[in-house]
Amino acid sequence: MNIKDIIRRYGISTLGLALIAFGVALSIKSNLGIAPPSCPPTIFGLKWPVLSVGTYIWMFNALFIIGQVLILRRRFKAEDLLQIPAILIFGYLCDAGIWALDALEAPATDYAVQLLLSLAAVLVTAVGIHIEVIGNGWMLSGDKLLNVIEGETHWRFSTMKIVFDILQVALTALLAWIWFSNPGGNGETMVIREGTLILMVATGLCMKLTDPLIDMIFNAKV
Repeated sequence: MNIKDIIRRYGISTLGLALIAFGVALSIKSNLGIAPPSCPPTIFGLKWPVLSVGTYIWMFNALFIIGQVLILRRRFKAEDLLQIPAILIFGYLCDAGIWALDALEAPATDYAVQLLLSLAAVLVTAVGIHIEVIGNGWMLSGDKLLNVIEGETHWRFSTMKIVFDILQVALTALLAWIWFSNPGGNGETMVIREGTLILMVATGLCMKLTDPLIDMIFNAKV
């Protein structure tokens, strides 16, 4: 593989990560609930705002890399360390998206605006995920961990993804209840609401519509 191909792969994957990160920012600003993988870092950001949400996101993803090392041990490959720059890029892209949307004076309070932002998060995330896959470069450590577990146990990825999402939402609700006496968030910013379910269900459905369009665009550029 030549340098041009490498730059193209990781450039496309970075574009995908940027869109996913902007989807995270849109869901946070919607105040209607965010996607499960971003729930724990966001609740930590509300409890200890000295660090940004993006920083907590890459810290949590670093734990997923440690999990891979514990499972694979000597089979953990040096190339898997590329997840480290991926999670750093993703975390700070999330921060950039949040800062870019500060002009909306979010969290939103009008339900129509909240729903619109949540649906926009679904669309942007769906497009970003597929572009990330097309690039075949960066891979977020949460998905990589599930791939490792699938290889070790032969459990279905889709089943583990559902369980993993439920556990992350449950952990967030527990921490929110302990810290804020509110299982949804701190009262001002809601981490878990109906938007969380929307993002869990609608993103996959949206990808069925957007994936063919994205494929057409990228194939046309090849």
